[in-house]
Amino acid sequence: MISNKMRDSLNGQVNAEYYSSYLYLSMSAYFQSLNFKGFAHWMRVQAQEELGHSLKFYDYVVERGGRVTLKAIEAPPTEWASPLKAFEAAYEHERKVTGLINGLVNQAVAEGDHATNVFLNWFVSEQVEEEASVDAVVQILKMVGDHYGPLFMLDHRLGERK
Repeated sequence: MISNKMRDSLNGQVNAEYYSSYLYLSMSAYFQSLNFKGFAHWMRVQAQEELGHSLKFYDYVVERGGRVTLKAIEAPPTEWASPLKAFEAAYEHERKVTGLINGLVNQAVAEGDHATNVFLNWFVSEQVEEEASVDAVVQILKMVGDHYGPLFMLDHRLGERK
């Protein structure tokens, strides 16, 4: 059985992961509007991945005998000044999510909830990968600047994401 406090915190993370999915879907729509189909595809794949994360938390709460309570999902931004600004926003968002996950780990440790701590370890590792993946694109976009040739090559490359 999971504590009520941990259940509530995990329910908050369900909402945060849904928001992440919503944010990346909004970024995908932004890139579609600019005809950057590769960037849009990358963000759509990311949105699906975040949806999967939310369902992992959802299933875990249920498995531990807790009740999932869904809350309203905040509307994400819909415009960014450039592809670089969108990916910088994605990177900052991933850093925020890392902080949320770390807070959950700290709570699980403080409560002596070893099962939740083990469950959360996957997300700790996942966040290292998430931050690195987005930051890699940010760094390339900074090098590319406003040069359309390399920007379209990167767009093509990001469109190959599985």
